[in-house]
Amino acid sequence: MKRGKAYQESAKLVDRTKLYDSLEAISLLKQTAKAKFDETVDLSVRLGVDPRHADQQVRGAVVLPHGTGRSVTVLVIAKGEKAKEAQEAGADFVGAEDMIEKIQKENWFGFDVCIATPDMMGLVGRLGRVLGPKGLMPNPKSGTVTMDVAKAVTDTKAGKVEYRLDKSAIMHVPIGKVSFTDEQLDENLDALMHAVVKARPAAAKGTYLRSVVISSTMGPGIKVNPAKYMMK
Repeated sequence: MKRGKAYQESAKLVDRTKLYDSLEAISLLKQTAKAKFDETVDLSVRLGVDPRHADQQVRGAVVLPHGTGRSVTVLVIAKGEKAKEAQEAGADFVGAEDMIEKIQKENWFGFDVCIATPDMMGLVGRLGRVLGPKGLMPNPKSGTVTMDVAKAVTDTKAGKVEYRLDKSAIMHVPIGKVSFTDEQLDENLDALMHAVVKARPAAAKGTYLRSVVISSTMGPGIKVNPAKYMMK
């Protein structure tokens, strides 16, 4: 794939054979981020598991200490007191059958995260075919199916991110913006990696963290030494 001139210049700054210390990698990332907008810092982690096996799935969520740097629109599907709690916690949209119908009939997806109470999942399940492919389906493992909707909304607004493997055993997660301080990005990275290591399946054999790479939206990947995360 042919890359632009700015990318090629940035790529020259990165030693592709080196495993950088996290703070060194973050400092270098900022030098390679040359776009005119505040680029997102993305983390890509390749794990030594086989996602085809149910006992080797890795999925969860963590609240980043300094958030993601982006505002998140939250839909809560709940009734009664739980709907009221969600509204008071700052949910952008709250409803039940009306919201489910809006998604079904109007093809509406004006939200980034969908949270639902367990009693509503029978109805929400009907949306699996449309919400699933977009990564919007509520799931207990990510904390988006819960009776504590107020906490779920607060955590999501504060910078909660979900991590999950794709078919090639890689997860892609945003950990902040280039405008964050080096320390903020490092603490976000540390929190996420700690959660991923803690979520290691018992069935995983051999090297768990195969590669840890950070990059800005338009910049080249920079390899981070995973050793320090495995020591925790």
